[in-house]
Amino acid sequence: MSQYNVPLPKNEPVLSYAPDTPERAALQAEMDRRLRARIDAPMWIAGHAIETKDQRRMSPPHKHAHNLGASHHGEAKHVRAAIDAALKAKREWEHMPFEERSAIFLKAADLIAGPYRASINAATMLGQGKNAYQAEIDSACELIDFLRFNVAYAQQIYRDQPISSPGVWNRLDYRPLEGFVFALTPFNFTAIAGNLPTSAAMMGNVVVWKPANTQIYSARMLMEVFREAGVPDGVINLVYVDGSTAGDVIFNHPEFAGIHFTGSTGIFRQVWKTIGDNIAKYRSYPRIVGETGGKDFIVAHPSADVDVLNAAIIRGAFEFQGQKCSAASRAYVPQTLWQALKPKLVAEMATLKMGPTEDFSNFINAVIDEKAFNKIATYIDQAKADGQEILCGGKYDKSKGYFIEPTIIIANNPMYTTMCEEIFGPVLTIYVYGDDEFESTLHLVDRTSEYALTGAIIAQDRQAIVRATDALRHSAGNFYINDKPTGAVVGQQPFGGGRGSGTNDKAGSKVNLLRWVSQRTIKENFVPPKDYRYPFLAED
Repeated sequence: MSQYNVPLPKNEPVLSYAPDTPERAALQAEMDRRLRARIDAPMWIAGHAIETKDQRRMSPPHKHAHNLGASHHGEAKHVRAAIDAALKAKREWEHMPFEERSAIFLKAADLIAGPYRASINAATMLGQGKNAYQAEIDSACELIDFLRFNVAYAQQIYRDQPISSPGVWNRLDYRPLEGFVFALTPFNFTAIAGNLPTSAAMMGNVVVWKPANTQIYSARMLMEVFREAGVPDGVINLVYVDGSTAGDVIFNHPEFAGIHFTGSTGIFRQVWKTIGDNIAKYRSYPRIVGETGGKDFIVAHPSADVDVLNAAIIRGAFEFQGQKCSAASRAYVPQTLWQALKPKLVAEMATLKMGPTEDFSNFINAVIDEKAFNKIATYIDQAKADGQEILCGGKYDKSKGYFIEPTIIIANNPMYTTMCEEIFGPVLTIYVYGDDEFESTLHLVDRTSEYALTGAIIAQDRQAIVRATDALRHSAGNFYINDKPTGAVVGQQPFGGGRGSGTNDKAGSKVNLLRWVSQRTIKENFVPPKDYRYPFLAED
């Protein structure tokens, strides 16, 4: 058997979509085509498209009267069928040579980079309300990077072998988990929806995948890519069911081997509790890998460059309407710096255009659905009622789409609700602190929230950077210096957080892939002993 070197991964270049570029023309044409079409989104189980009578309309968040097509939703029997299909495919898949499995996912990456690029970006823009740039860095570039870098990380894992002593050969067998893996994916990143099932499958596992209902439109596209790339029937099974329906079947199944999760902290804690309650039912202890919420921060030191801070706040808080686990949601600004920042921030916020994704000049688009809209609006209304200053925005309208103005609240109390609770929308709360309170503010940042996902320090004073990096060591799994706290790149900034933000198993790294294998140590003795006696037993 030959040993192969996988292609050296490089980050996929981000296309600009500037006027008169070919990628802009292709994307606009694809969006126009999709807006005129109606598609069916069936479930995929054992390689078969499964249609049901429970059909639900898919609509753009920015134009909820428009019909993009229908998704077909299932029941418990479909979850059981997906598990059966996965387990049936398991033996052949896990015994497929690594290079053959890798070729499938490398092909998927090239399909997304090439013929499917406009399609996957358009689906994300229409289904999830992302502008062209946000769709490009997510559904195209990040997913391509996940697939290519994970293949390289997997090869590193398989090559990591123990030393051997004379007459003995030691080796590690990296086995896939016994049973099936459940991938539960969110609405906000098409790349996450693609990575969670494929990273487990790449290591020889079989998967039952349930995406968020509001991501089904692009999930259908992902499944199309996986099938064209050659993922065998039954290896990844796509189901659209209610969370409780999936959980009742999956978490009571003896062959449940692990969950790869991105979503809310509350749901993840309930999943963990359910697994714990059912632990005696399983063949082995399930792997629990999850990335959940965040209350991500920006701390400015009096030495901060005001223009750097201004850009970090606007991009960090309001790209994709703040619907990122990593989005800046609270900021701490010193009093003297605030006097310089405030007019710049207000002026720049006034330039942000809001509207549908079809208009590429819109920086702000709609939030994902009515439930999110109502939750975010409630926070804004409560802040007004509580006498908090609304510096920018504060208005909302759902008559045509779920539009909420990017909103900045100035809190008179560092422990005010919007400084502490995850909102997951275009709302940033700023607390202005005294210039001599930098040390105590760092302590405040660390203890304000249960989360520890991302955060940033903006400063030119190196000692202040050193102090913040140390004081906030456990406050964020991804920490940024003089940058916004969003935009982790696969291969450069492995992503994940601790505390209430998850298990910190770093998506886009070797660490994550190690969670989807179970090691077996093999020792072979070439000249084994034939007598039980050791030399020390001999008499003097």
